[in-house]
Amino acid sequence: MPDLHLSRASAPAASHSGAEYLIRHTTLRQLQLFDAIVRHGSFTRAAEELFLTQPTVSMQVKKLADTLGTPLLQHNGRLIEPTDAGRAVHQACRVILNHLATLDTQLADLHALRRGRLRLGVMTTAAYVAPEILGAFCAKYPGLEVALNVTNRDQLLERLTAQDDDLYVMGQPDESLLHDITATPFAPNPLVMVARSDHPLARERSIPLARLAEENLLLREPGSGVRAAVLKHFTAAGVTPNVRMQLGSTETIKHAIVGGLGISALSLHSLRLESSGGKLALLDVVGFPIIRRWHLVYSRGRDLSLAAKTFLDFAVASEPEIRGQLGEAMTAFERLRSSV
Repeated sequence: MPDLHLSRASAPAASHSGAEYLIRHTTLRQLQLFDAIVRHGSFTRAAEELFLTQPTVSMQVKKLADTLGTPLLQHNGRLIEPTDAGRAVHQACRVILNHLATLDTQLADLHALRRGRLRLGVMTTAAYVAPEILGAFCAKYPGLEVALNVTNRDQLLERLTAQDDDLYVMGQPDESLLHDITATPFAPNPLVMVARSDHPLARERSIPLARLAEENLLLREPGSGVRAAVLKHFTAAGVTPNVRMQLGSTETIKHAIVGGLGISALSLHSLRLESSGGKLALLDVVGFPIIRRWHLVYSRGRDLSLAAKTFLDFAVASEPEIRGQLGEAMTAFERLRSSV
């Protein structure tokens, strides 16, 4: 167990106190290590993140505690938490590290994207479209370091509030957010009705929406943008769907459809791989597809880095290609329908 130095850290001599002493005896690496420990609550995970050995991490944090003359960490069960002094130090760490990150981005701008960093937060369902755009972008700008964080809608909104990333890929933003964000639509996101390929409805044309009330409907969990859009569509038509089951991911819903548990409305992006033939079919339902769009979002008033601005423009310019891919998928599904 690493020595947390809860009580043995000695205070610096009075003649060595003040900012000058800290500048001379504290390193940026120590601050980075301490920040990682507090974020993870673990020496081991901090060491893994920074590609260091645990003894090295422990030694550097000991030096930091000795320099400051106060215990910085304490045990809380299996987790390691900052003391009151540790929390103050961690706040200072975040300010310093964030300023350094900003400086790095500014310098990267001067190097015309030959290096730099781009952080993207992506909603789970957008993971079917964002990586392909990002792949083409990285091929054009190979020197950029890119972090892709895929998470559910609620956690993505938390990251947006905290400004953890440069840009966020999501569906239609909530109206409550519109005053605080800038949202740029960049790609269509049609929602289509899907059934197992041998389902009787797979062979029918112009299916009335009311007919679907007789089927078991599979939906994402409450809070899902797709779920909200589908239920709103049914309500507007005066139809009450039979929601049989709620599931936590698009892939799980697809497997449930194949298993005969029901039908569902899914993003066409998530079905492109199945369009070449398989166990799923698109239903020809009146009022479908529901036309939605993907958006690139960031906090209003935030100055985007050159990398973020360039990616935003790149994504918007990719719309014709994305439309073409979706058109090919629809055509492929139509061929499958005609062959049944």
